[in-house]
Amino acid sequence: MTNSNRVQVSNDQNRSFKKKGSFFSNLSPVKSINPWGVVVLASTFLLMIGSVFLVFDLQNDFHQFREDRINSTIGLIFLVVATGLFIFKAGFFIYNLFLYFRYKAVKSVSNEELPTCTVIVPAYNEGKQVWDTLMSLADSDYPDGKLELLAIDDGSKDDTWYWMQQAKKKLGDRLSILQQPKNKGKRHALYRGFNIGKGEVFVTVDSDSVVKPDTLRNLVSPFVVNENCGAVAGNIRVLNNERALLPKMLNVSFVLSFEFVRSAESSLNSVLCTPGALAAYRRSAVFACLEDWINQTFMGQPSDIGEDRAMTNMILKQGKHVLFQRNAYCYTNVPEQYKGLYKMFIRWGRSNVRENIQMSKYVFTNFREGSKLGTRLLFISQSSKIIMSYPFLVFMLFFIVMHPVLFISSTFFSILILSSFPVLFYAKRYKLSESFWAYSYSVLYTFGLFWITPYAIATASRRGWLTRELTEKK
Repeated sequence: MTNSNRVQVSNDQNRSFKKKGSFFSNLSPVKSINPWGVVVLASTFLLMIGSVFLVFDLQNDFHQFREDRINSTIGLIFLVVATGLFIFKAGFFIYNLFLYFRYKAVKSVSNEELPTCTVIVPAYNEGKQVWDTLMSLADSDYPDGKLELLAIDDGSKDDTWYWMQQAKKKLGDRLSILQQPKNKGKRHALYRGFNIGKGEVFVTVDSDSVVKPDTLRNLVSPFVVNENCGAVAGNIRVLNNERALLPKMLNVSFVLSFEFVRSAESSLNSVLCTPGALAAYRRSAVFACLEDWINQTFMGQPSDIGEDRAMTNMILKQGKHVLFQRNAYCYTNVPEQYKGLYKMFIRWGRSNVRENIQMSKYVFTNFREGSKLGTRLLFISQSSKIIMSYPFLVFMLFFIVMHPVLFISSTFFSILILSSFPVLFYAKRYKLSESFWAYSYSVLYTFGLFWITPYAIATASRRGWLTRELTEKK
């Protein structure tokens, strides 16, 4: 980077930092109509509307298909299992609705009550984005003297370390920066931060994320009002949702995943995963499992993925509560291309398989005081998706080969019915115009990502982050 470029960058930084919360003034830029987006949404609706007519027009064919399955031993077994799963999922959804309406975020406590807090930001090949992350954290409405910022460069190959140094110059003693001698993985960077940090609460923030000024105080407040709280999950939204179509879809998906699913899990004190983008942990809970966490293996290989889910699992195992704070917002970048998306999902899928196995070892024991039924139901629901992935894949392929028209029509009809809830949920919470991306995301997932879980199961022992190299992010 030339000196003239650095001067220009420095001027840009000063302008962006003058206004508190200026990062969020850029989250809602002037929106222009994306012709490709209009085509995608219009095609989605045409396919779903067409499927409605086909489903009603082909009633006799669907009836004959059901009769054929009933008259087949294998088909009958599958229908019975599928019906049982549907009844369970429907009942579980109603249960989640009840839990969602019961959920209430903890309000921020006073400055005097807030605990000392160490924020750890691990970064690898993040470039200038790490500057924005650190500046947004420095803008936090958190008492002076109670906030410690640690940024750790995990052996990046780009200019991440330079941007950390620039942030250090700007923030002075408010920020400490460290550099790993070589890339060892996010888990090891966090481990170093946990051992150095002095706070009563650790907060981990991904280096491609920004937070609101009140995020940190909202995130850590549950530790004050609930002495058995071991971890807290933040509310994750998409930062780059105006750049491409995939982030638009994921933005709607994230709202359902966090504001509905994790709200319900939080009502049971059992959020299953505190996201790497924004999570908080009680110091004592971290050190109670830190050595097991850093030395975790799967099938004889060191675990270098799923560090957030693993930490959550180990804290739940201690009998601690894991909660969700809907009022603690974090905006993170997500993949804009299909390749980056499926790699991210594969990593998540492998972690899900591994940690469900680990959870099965304690969830049916007396691991916590009080009721454990809700936590066990959450585990059963997640495990059923994994267990049934191969049978449903086989059935889907059979359905496609033998009755392609029935498959296409019934699938799009199902998407119309089942995806209407996330559409309505997002529209109620945010904007109706953005909510329709839930339909397109369901189409993408059904036809373009259906293979993720079976593949993740088959390759669960494989290591590697898969992304974060210089040619791709996330």
